[in-house]
Amino acid sequence: MKKLSLLVSTLVFTLSFVGVQAQTADEVINKYIETIGGKERLAALNGVKMEMVANYQGMEIPVEVTSTKDGKMLVKINLMGKQMTQVAFDGTSGWSTNMMTMKAEKMDSETLENMKKSAGKDFPDPFLNYKDKGYTAEYVGKETKEGTECHKVKLTKLPQTINGEKVDDVSFYYFDVENNVVVASEAEIKEGPMKGQMAGSSSSNYQEVEGIYFPFTMNQFGQEMTMKKVTLNPTIDPKEFEFKTE
Repeated sequence: MKKLSLLVSTLVFTLSFVGVQAQTADEVINKYIETIGGKERLAALNGVKMEMVANYQGMEIPVEVTSTKDGKMLVKINLMGKQMTQVAFDGTSGWSTNMMTMKAEKMDSETLENMKKSAGKDFPDPFLNYKDKGYTAEYVGKETKEGTECHKVKLTKLPQTINGEKVDDVSFYYFDVENNVVVASEAEIKEGPMKGQMAGSSSSNYQEVEGIYFPFTMNQFGQEMTMKKVTLNPTIDPKEFEFKTE
């Protein structure tokens, strides 16, 4: 009888373990893609413009982020009533505004190379058809994040070049087990005084825009950002990407 009881207990444990291991990255990712709008609807997007407000040291700073399927990216901010372009990348060349000198500066070759590798591939979501992009995903396990039980998935994208060296581009994403959406992500900082530390972000308050769900509340580096408006397939004036000499 004892042997039978032990056998049953072992069998239950084994089946439970198999059940846990049966969860795969693709199962989590497929549920997520379906939840936020589905492959067909996401693949049909040509561009997205997000208008949000960043809360920085008590100030509300309007921010506009526009990205497109062909790799273009435009980030504009309004600082104390003055609108400026923080990032302008047309898929081939780009520039940014130096926040110390307030002057426009062309991107260096490393930054351009890294932008070319990620800008188009990550639109509208890095997990959409991720294998076709050369990315890999690995299911890590369950973990509680932001007070929520989550599936943790490791996403490895194409290597980046940092200070002349190729480094792995790895991020960890946390998918809400119940709602199948991303509630947090984190990645290692590759350079600067915080090199080696993990930088995290959180997403919540998902809302639907023409059949696609976007997080309307985000937090990055302790800075809260609130979405005000999302525009799908916006029209972008090509002049927005022209390098500003003054």
